Amino acid sequence: MKEIEIQSSIIQYLQILENQNKIFFQRINNIPVYDSKHKKYRSMVKGGKKGFPDILILTAGKIIGLEVKSETGKQSKEQKEIEKKFKQHGQEYFVVRSLQEVIAILSEGSEYI
Repeated sequence: MKEIEIQSSIIQYLQILENQNKIFFQRINNIPVYDSKHKKYRSMVKGGKKGFPDILILTAGKIIGLEVKSETGKQSKEQKEIEKKFKQHGQEYFVVRSLQEVIAILSEGSEYI
């Protein structure tokens, strides 16, 4: 399954949890956008950090970063650094490769919801 398909299924699931007031989440789009007028990619927004996780979840006093990868996808150097920062600040960070992994992380009875 492609990364975008995995991410889409995760977002649909998170929307259900958000509608139940169990979590609050945001998909992060930190990929520079192609400017067809100037024929180049625009730079990252001011304060944007390369390697930030794809999805942020706020729940139970925690911030959870989800980096979505395909079965063979690997974290970049910047993503590994961001993961380290999350953990240094007492927050959670997961590399997920399926909706099932996210369900397991956020399942009923977990510390998160």
